[in-house]
Amino acid sequence: MRQLFPVTDQTLERATTDREWSLDELADAYACPDTDGPFLRANMVSTLDGAAQHDGKSQPISSAADMRIFGTLRALADVVVVGAETVRQEGYRPARARAEFARRREAAGQAPAPAVAVVTAGLDLDFSLPLFTSPLVPTVILTGAGAPPDRVAAAEKAGARVVFAGDGAGVEPARAVRGLAGLGYRRLLTEGGPRLLGQFVAADVLDELCLTVSPTLTAGDAQRIAGGPGVEVPHRFALVSLLEEEGFLFTRYGRNRQG
Repeated sequence: MRQLFPVTDQTLERATTDREWSLDELADAYACPDTDGPFLRANMVSTLDGAAQHDGKSQPISSAADMRIFGTLRALADVVVVGAETVRQEGYRPARARAEFARRREAAGQAPAPAVAVVTAGLDLDFSLPLFTSPLVPTVILTGAGAPPDRVAAAEKAGARVVFAGDGAGVEPARAVRGLAGLGYRRLLTEGGPRLLGQFVAADVLDELCLTVSPTLTAGDAQRIAGGPGVEVPHRFALVSLLEEEGFLFTRYGRNRQG
């Protein structure tokens, strides 16, 4: 892996030397900034022609290095926020504790593993799955006050923490972020899917996007990394860092309030 941006006297070796980075180096490179409030980061992958999936899953357009960064970003997060459709399609399991990050998480005052928060209006989920029955940290359900009471009761019976983040059936993105912060989850990571990321973008609550550009072409009609409602004025983000390995580009963009 090479660091292409930023390049300084201190990072010049990383820019010119192609080698596998340690997990500690990746964790340092992707460390969350110190902020008073919650920090919402997204991690997505896209092909050269804009597809976020192939045959409904992201794995075919990913790589070993992409998965190392995926795991690192999870290890830095307090909570992983995902949409219900992504949970169903990708077969989500609870996040696991990793010995390589144990000391870093303990020093940051974090639990051994991040919680998983599922955004869902109808709670059409299988509560007998390991995501609900055997997480290290209780899974969170983010839903609206109008959610079906029987499904809310089923979620709570399964051990999930239900947070109401909307007055209707759906979830309001800004209230979801505040609700998770109220549980003590300040470092938020969303892994999609595209509809959920689009909602965060439209609500202007996304602070950072970590986007892997996969050197692949798929054509077809796969979703982009973000879908749903558009924004009146495009939100401008600034490049924070750029890494490269085997043609994959690992970009990191942060909010640009001046843009």
